[in-house]
Amino acid sequence: MVNNVVLVGRLVKDPELKQAGETPVCSFVLAVDRNYKNSEGEREADFLPVVAWRKLGEICAENLSKGRLVAVTGRIQVRNWEDETSQRHYVTEIVAEEVRFLDRPKEA
Repeated sequence: MVNNVVLVGRLVKDPELKQAGETPVCSFVLAVDRNYKNSEGEREADFLPVVAWRKLGEICAENLSKGRLVAVTGRIQVRNWEDETSQRHYVTEIVAEEVRFLDRPKEA
């Protein structure tokens, strides 16, 4: 069985770097255009959550910002947890295994 995804899109906002225990994890949302246009002739986009762990996460946090164009190769993951009120929550996200920067950062 194969769980592999390749996405090309732009960051919706600046990435967030956090620690999961001792492990760095960077999260960001990627806007990925669909291959067709809607009835108004405009392209629609999907907004996909991406997480990058360890060194890749640190590199993403240091080099990415809102609007950057990237290619992400990874896998789809579904996580779930129970909160303090015993409510079960589910999240589907892309776990990045490779992130390629497809444009240059804007000058400050």
